[in-house]
Amino acid sequence: HKAKVEAMTLDLASLQSVQRFAEAFKSKNLPLHILICNAAVFGAPWSLTEDGLESTFQVNHLGHFYLVQLLEDVLCQSSPARVVVVSSESHRFTEIKDSSGKLDFSLLSPSKKEYWAMLAYNRSKLCNILFSNELNRRLAPRGVTSNSVHPGNMMYSSLHRNWWVYTLLFTLARPFTKSM
Repeated sequence: HKAKVEAMTLDLASLQSVQRFAEAFKSKNLPLHILICNAAVFGAPWSLTEDGLESTFQVNHLGHFYLVQLLEDVLCQSSPARVVVVSSESHRFTEIKDSSGKLDFSLLSPSKKEYWAMLAYNRSKLCNILFSNELNRRLAPRGVTSNSVHPGNMMYSSLHRNWWVYTLLFTLARPFTKSM
């Protein structure tokens, strides 16, 4: 009941927007004890952001990654602090390495010809987990913990709106899903 809430604009599909947001937040000189990285797109058709990256990868992972990097000093100064990265069980159904076992960057921001929406989502969520684990390893000694979480299978939201097959699947599964 004592909370004071203020909305700030942030577009994860624009690294410039992420930078402006971080600068605006820092200018307020407020502590940051918890940062929840939860925005995502799912089943979206292939498109590039203004930064020239595949949209699902940038919105689901890279935008959050950049935001945390820009706010890392504030998080450390605010310790104890926590970063929560919302991922998905879908991360288990993909790989981001090539046949020799090395990270394949072309899988993260694929061309239109190589794009499949579900794989793009899965890969972005795998990146979320890898990032959260590494962030925790690096920042825990400075009082900042990071955890990745899976909100539960088939959360009912508008995430499925981009393709009729997903809409049908979510509609059929609706009685067995969690609400937001």
